[in-house]
Amino acid sequence: MSAWALVPLLGLSTPALAHGLFDAQLSERAPLLLSALLIGSAWLLYALGARHVPPRRSEAFCLHSAMLVAAFAVFGPIDDWAQRSTSWHMTQHMLFIVVIAPLWALARPLPQWRGVTGRFAQPLWTSILRAGRYPTLLALLHGAVIWIWHTPKLYVLALDNLWWHAVEHACFLFSGWLFWWSVLRANPKQVPQALMAVVLTLMHTGLLGALLTFGTVSFYGTGRAVEDQQLAGLLMWVPGGLVYLLGGGWIAWRWLTRIWRRQPAHRLDQSS
Repeated sequence: MSAWALVPLLGLSTPALAHGLFDAQLSERAPLLLSALLIGSAWLLYALGARHVPPRRSEAFCLHSAMLVAAFAVFGPIDDWAQRSTSWHMTQHMLFIVVIAPLWALARPLPQWRGVTGRFAQPLWTSILRAGRYPTLLALLHGAVIWIWHTPKLYVLALDNLWWHAVEHACFLFSGWLFWWSVLRANPKQVPQALMAVVLTLMHTGLLGALLTFGTVSFYGTGRAVEDQQLAGLLMWVPGGLVYLLGGGWIAWRWLTRIWRRQPAHRLDQSS
């Protein structure tokens, strides 16, 4: 696992140069530099923590895949395209919400991070674990974040100001991670709440996507084509909705599998 410690540096070096983090406009690129530092630190801590608490291969794959996608979404060309195109901006948002966030949840990185930070960050990990007990509440929080940042004023503000753009990304990633953590890691007693949370998120994101799709005027300024906005709505509505359906199906499948596994033992107890 020591080789993984070099991955954050390799993954961030090229995109950082492409976005001019080290040119004359370094002060203006400070939000991107801070984002790179946070993502790289989280990745490096996971790699170091994996030495103390070895993860499953599937979990490690999910974490490293999520980090690669995050580096591409934040520092790759898609971030430049998002400045000019509503559909590319929506693609960036969907990568945060329905790709990176669920991969982080499936990766279950807290044991590795706790293995490095020890007691120093224990209150943070405890708070995250406790929050995971309330899928419906986290779905409402995540939904509020999505709708608030898609209001015209905040949407344009995030495009015009790199600091607010970084805050927007952080809101999507953190609230999305908490949401997917609570539903994908729900225990059997929480399955009804988890399914309700997924259905609620599916419905309101579909509604937002429909509003963008069927809108006849540009919500985010005259410089953005209505057709591009409609494509953005379709991206949220169709591919995003499919991910939520898959998530709900996975939750139901895990729940039914647990029930089926208990049936033979229950029958043996009755026969004895």
